Amino acid sequence: MVLGMICALASAVCFGTASVLQAVAARDTPSGTGAGVDPRLLLRVLKQWRFLLGLALDGVGFVLELIALRALPIYTVGAALAATLAVTAVVAAPVLHLRLRPREWLAVGVVCGGLALLALASGEEGHLRGGTGLRVAVLVFALALLALGFLAGRLPDRSRAAVLGLGAGLGFGVVEVAVRLLDGFTPSALLANPASYALLIGGGTAFLLLTTAFQRGSVTAATAGMVIGETIGPALVGVAWLGDRTRPGLAPLAVLGFGCAVAGALALARFGEAPAAEPDATPDATPGRP
Repeated sequence: MVLGMICALASAVCFGTASVLQAVAARDTPSGTGAGVDPRLLLRVLKQWRFLLGLALDGVGFVLELIALRALPIYTVGAALAATLAVTAVVAAPVLHLRLRPREWLAVGVVCGGLALLALASGEEGHLRGGTGLRVAVLVFALALLALGFLAGRLPDRSRAAVLGLGAGLGFGVVEVAVRLLDGFTPSALLANPASYALLIGGGTAFLLLTTAFQRGSVTAATAGMVIGETIGPALVGVAWLGDRTRPGLAPLAVLGFGCAVAGALALARFGEAPAAEPDATPDATPGRP
């Protein structure tokens, strides 16, 4: 469990640093024609070195996340990943010469406190692996999420970013659940498991929707939606179908810790925003994670 928590937190560091690079790259990439979700956007941002470096960090973060998910309940890993925004705020702010307001330092403390409570209360990962029905359901959900994402890309500006962010969060949540549904990592086991395809589709959809939200809407709103999508849904699946539990008698402590981590992350949602150029003023917003 200690190794799992270390990997979860290290994964958040990787994702948080990658966010800074990817948010800036998305803002520097031409949007092309049309106002909806454009799969070619991913091809355009791949020409940005910052985005490529961010992808490399995401790859390292994903490996660490995979290790964590095989050792800890989904709700613990999800809350740790929500701490990505706290990592971004603390690490990126001094690098970019940006400010954290007192209430945001408080939010960072709330996230850290929530994770500490979760570390104390979390039990081992559930040992249920889900049946074929759950694996197929996760794959169907990933496909539906991709289709709905294209529709969400045509929503009015005010709601589009939040909905795309929520969709991205749900896509990352699909990845979290799918990892737990993998029976093995041999080629034959992966090809025969619907969760393998759900993982690929969910992860690809999440990146596409979040990149679109970063470029074409309020990234603060998108980040808040993402935090909700990638934490609450997967946590419920882990408890209801995969046997995730807390240590005996510590369920209230785990709920409190989870709530604090998510609430603190939402308070830091503006750190999903790529820095805007302000020649006569010191900006006070930084990038954040997909």
